[in-house]
Amino acid sequence: MEERAGVNPGWRKSSYSGNGGSDCVEVGHAACAVLVRDTKDNGAGLTLQLTPAAWTRFTTRIRVNRALS
Repeated sequence: MEERAGVNPGWRKSSYSGNGGSDCVEVGHAACAVLVRDTKDNGAGLTLQLTPAAWTRFTTRIRVNRALS
């Protein structure tokens, strides 16, 4: 998904970015979507677009799995 001129999805890095890890992502918002991209691509790579409901299911699943381990 390309960013349109004047549209800023407000990208923010994962709280785990910058700690020497190699798996860093950024999350942004667009109309009716949550956007996810690889931090290392500096905006030149692909962007995953999820519905807000799918993003909530995804992040909830991660939290549940982390609590179980």
